Amino acid sequence: MAGGKQTARQKMINLMYLIFIAMLALNMSKEVLSAFGLMNEKLTESNVNTDARNAAFMEGLNEKVSEQPEKYKPLRDKAVKVEALAKDFSGYIAKLKSNMTNGLEDPTQYEVMDKGDYLDNHFFTPSGPSAEGKEFLSKIDGFKKGVASILGDGYPEITAGIEKDFATKPVTRKKDNIEVEWLDYHYKGFPLVASLTKLTQMQADIKKTENEVLSAMLSGQLKSEVSLSNFEAIVVPEKTAFFSNEQFKGKIILGKKDKTLKAHKVTVNGRDLKPESMQEGQTILSFPAGSVGQRKIKGEFQFKEGDSIVTIPISSEYAVIPKPNSAVISADKMNVVYRGVVNPMTISIPGVPNITANAPGLSKKSGSSYNMDVTSVKSREVSINVSGTLNGQKISNTKKFRIKDIPRPVGTVRGEDGAIKMTKSSLSNSSVGAILPDFDFNLKLRVSGFKIKIPGQPTVRVSGNKLNSRAKSALKRSKRGESVQIFDINAKLASGSSYRVKKVSPVIVELTN
Repeated sequence: MAGGKQTARQKMINLMYLIFIAMLALNMSKEVLSAFGLMNEKLTESNVNTDARNAAFMEGLNEKVSEQPEKYKPLRDKAVKVEALAKDFSGYIAKLKSNMTNGLEDPTQYEVMDKGDYLDNHFFTPSGPSAEGKEFLSKIDGFKKGVASILGDGYPEITAGIEKDFATKPVTRKKDNIEVEWLDYHYKGFPLVASLTKLTQMQADIKKTENEVLSAMLSGQLKSEVSLSNFEAIVVPEKTAFFSNEQFKGKIILGKKDKTLKAHKVTVNGRDLKPESMQEGQTILSFPAGSVGQRKIKGEFQFKEGDSIVTIPISSEYAVIPKPNSAVISADKMNVVYRGVVNPMTISIPGVPNITANAPGLSKKSGSSYNMDVTSVKSREVSINVSGTLNGQKISNTKKFRIKDIPRPVGTVRGEDGAIKMTKSSLSNSSVGAILPDFDFNLKLRVSGFKIKIPGQPTVRVSGNKLNSRAKSALKRSKRGESVQIFDINAKLASGSSYRVKKVSPVIVELTN
């Protein structure tokens, strides 16, 4: 068509071909734009349905919280945080989409949405992303990190999916194998309807993420409830008392442990128990045992489940046997007594009102309560001898207890022990102390002095429990990241006892400024 001299007719035919090709291209472009528009409508409709499902989920979760708050409130609190993140991000996109179509008379006339001027001017500048473009990327990153923070390490598959759906790393363009920025690759130079559809798809991903997170947390809770780790073996004897020449008979059943479950009402032997007896995961029984013989326990549990009451019957028996004729001796703080403290003891012989108990350092308080101070006892064991008379017959028994020293104290700064981090000013104003972690007695220790070593400087001896002027001056010359050692901590029992506690463990403080 382009070679040689052409007649007027040939020129007209060539022009008609060009017009025909242009019309085909125009029609194809309109069809593509309409296809994007229809896809946008389908996604919008799907998003409305997902919102309804998520709202129903939250409504059901709130109902669970009203029934069993201890179990479901932590789950609901996480769900509310995820819901807030999703609502904020989706609302931001909705506002952006509204601005994109603000100048159109009919937002559903997709054939005219063939220009990309709005986002090209809104998201980009000649030198890179605009402030609005950076805000868009920041919103994506904030949603992604916010949800991941709420989930923690418990849902790796969902976290990986979120990372993929909301990735903003540079993308390699297939047609020329050149790496371009994510924002440019997805939103620069595209028709308005294409960008609009992409943003609606991002809203769909937000709502899908919310739905997946909420579903996973609930299914995790339900899985935990049915896990065998929540069950314990319970031995149920055929009767609750056996004679020495009898065969033990009974059965073993599995019982579910659930500290969040609390009865609505409990009736035992025709009497409603007080509300304070119905605790989380258990119900406390306390009533007179009765006379010697086989006794019965009858009643029922009532639990509130939704709008109905579930009743579980109680049926058991126990035996009341004559009082034994042997001594019962127990240490209130394990089968050990400690030097340097007053050890409370309970010593009695059931059925014998008056007994005699003898041991080094043992003294009676009242009734079956005794105190035992073995600070001056040098041996590793002490024996308590108990005797009494029942029906004219003498009963006696002996019980040995191990004697142990108070364990080694641990030094503290600001109440923290081991290797800790803090600023110079915090260390300068903090108190040095000593504690006995995991010790059965609540003993207070008083620090009268310590040494402090700062790298590159002489050791400073301090009196009292706070840094003196020399120590503070040395601390000012320290550097960030250096480890300050506090050692040779002198500590005594605050009670004024002459007992010498063991050497106190040092404290290492890493300076953060």
